[in-house]
Amino acid sequence: MTFAITQNCCTDAACVAVCPVNCIHPTPGERDFGTTETLYIDPGACIDCGACADACPVDAVHPVAELTPAQQPYAGINAAYFEGTGQPASGAGAGAGAGVDHGPNFHAWGAPSFDRVLPADFAPLRVAIVGTGPAGMYAAEDLLLHTRSEVTLVDRLPAPGGLIRYGVAPDHPATKRIGETFARFHTHPRVRLHLGLDVGTHITADELAAHHDAVIYAVGAASDRRLGIPGEDLPGSIAATTFVAWYNAHPEVAPDAVDLSSDRVVVVGNGNVALDVARILVSDPDSLAGTAIARHALEELRRSKVREVVLLGRRGPEHAACTGTELLALKNLPGVDLVVDDHDARIGTAIDAAGAAHKAGLFQDVPREAVDWSAPPRAAGGRRRIVFRFHSEPLALHGDGHLRAVRVTSGAGEAGEQEIPAGLALRAIGYRGVPQAGLPFDEESGTVPHEGGRVTGRPGTYVVGWIKRGPSGGIGTNRSCAAETVGTLLTDAVAGRLPAPTGGARAFRRLARRRR
Repeated sequence: MTFAITQNCCTDAACVAVCPVNCIHPTPGERDFGTTETLYIDPGACIDCGACADACPVDAVHPVAELTPAQQPYAGINAAYFEGTGQPASGAGAGAGAGVDHGPNFHAWGAPSFDRVLPADFAPLRVAIVGTGPAGMYAAEDLLLHTRSEVTLVDRLPAPGGLIRYGVAPDHPATKRIGETFARFHTHPRVRLHLGLDVGTHITADELAAHHDAVIYAVGAASDRRLGIPGEDLPGSIAATTFVAWYNAHPEVAPDAVDLSSDRVVVVGNGNVALDVARILVSDPDSLAGTAIARHALEELRRSKVREVVLLGRRGPEHAACTGTELLALKNLPGVDLVVDDHDARIGTAIDAAGAAHKAGLFQDVPREAVDWSAPPRAAGGRRRIVFRFHSEPLALHGDGHLRAVRVTSGAGEAGEQEIPAGLALRAIGYRGVPQAGLPFDEESGTVPHEGGRVTGRPGTYVVGWIKRGPSGGIGTNRSCAAETVGTLLTDAVAGRLPAPTGGARAFRRLARRRR
């Protein structure tokens, strides 16, 4: 009985490290690592030891024989990566390993190297990490497990976790479980955790740096990208990031920030956040009652009049921004119908021509129809539905004091534009970093300029995660990102390039208490 990696994969490669026969790919040393949407287990090499399942922090690895009907496609997805049958369903780049021999050759050993930075090469460091999401906690893990550093964790919010706590959908409890892995470091004897402390408001970047040998900023991308179209600021038009924060009880989003009194919602975007939003909007509230969803959100969802969610995609189905794994899960949502709006001939052509394992091929069993937007939302038997509308771009939001319709492009006939009536529109076109007090900032990329994680022009200051590389990559991508930043920091420590702190740990704790 072999194992398979399923929907929840976080790609942090904890499973790779424990596999005794090297059957999980791509590994951190391979070209595809960080570009595939999941990792894959070679069914021909797996020896059924179960070590990967034990190590997985998000419960994504299961025996093939025990997969549920909804999970069965993942056995084929794992096998396709190794069989040379083209890309697996999880998307572009994922098939680059196809046809390559990943047999049980164990891990290869290279020539010995003696230029590695060791903890003995420098005195114990005091390092502050601003942000307690995955990027910050991977950096903390590296420092605590591989050096004698003391770590100060700082977060402006009253609870730690970052996007694990406030960004993961409540019906993905397995993904949220990685937060438990990180939380064990909150009480580490060499860690001090300061919550509700905002750098730039309560203390300055210079004050934080003055009490530590180095500071790592892991503040993520706290804002969202805007559409830049007329009517975007109408009541009823909000960012998907606000909606996500609302159902996760983010302290900075009011309980009444979302009104679900409209029967149709338009979501601009079709990435994983857009799918999360759509799924929560049409799910049976009773199925969410046992999750970590905010109480005010659950009450509003019980009152909700939403019957239909429209997902707008500027490009075709072959370029859908969501991962194949999330799309597969959406197709198995109870009480919900999926429909593709067949308004443009290119849509059906792309779907029909796609291989079953390609992104567009996942829509081959989804009904297609030319949706009549002048009619009210409909779904048989009181069901709800999600409509994928590809090759359609929002042009303007219309309303008289409140949103009433979204004007979009259309490829149907000579009608170049259409209006989709809706009382709520959510923009889900990506996150964006915001300037950090005391740090340089690149407005175009929304990141802090750096070299290998070292902040430009500010010795002893480093970045990791989305504020470093932009809002791309999943949870596991932060592991290698953190390894690079921590490696740069330790290299600077050995070279004597870290500024000497002028204040101690006790003085910083007093300062934090006073300012907070």
